[in-house]
Amino acid sequence: MPKKFYVVWKGRKTGVFASWEDCSAQVTGYPDAEYKGFPSQEAAEEAFRGQYADYKGKHISSLSQERLIEIGQPILVSYSVDASCIGNPGILEYRCVHNQTGREIFREGPFEYGTNNIGEFLAVVHALALCKKKGIDLPIYSDSVDAIGWVKDKKCKTRLARDERNAELFNLIERAETWLSNNEYTNNILKWETEAWGEIPADYGRK
Repeated sequence: MPKKFYVVWKGRKTGVFASWEDCSAQVTGYPDAEYKGFPSQEAAEEAFRGQYADYKGKHISSLSQERLIEIGQPILVSYSVDASCIGNPGILEYRCVHNQTGREIFREGPFEYGTNNIGEFLAVVHALALCKKKGIDLPIYSDSVDAIGWVKDKKCKTRLARDERNAELFNLIERAETWLSNNEYTNNILKWETEAWGEIPADYGRK
């Protein structure tokens, strides 16, 4: 994922932060926190001099107009998946939404101790299995290059060690890998272009 900088207008501390971890420490659990990610330090510093209301709900892209035209628009009738991990490794959730309607298709977790990429991987496989069961052949978007690669390789290549905190999660990983080994699917798994389109529709809105 591209490097991002985060502005906190309202939180435990305010200012510009160079990582989501630093930003999260200021806003997670803070009532009515005001924060947003930006593609460059310069853009973040300029935004911090303004007001949150000026940027709320707006997508800020660092891509050129030519690149935006090249990327085009996402396929509207499709699904997207995303994961949220507070701590990474930490408390993990993942979900899938229908992009045209915004309807949540499934949500799993929270799991006590996982990583974002594990959640992204499981979300894609869960969506594939559900689509096959229901005979649905729609594209599935993920913003995780790693997770898309793991699904294509039919292997969750996490470096996270298995222990009593994540035994349930690793059982799901084994089931997902078995499903991939034993099933074919027709759904296209596509990369969500965050810098061009904004946050993926399945995003949890926590960054």
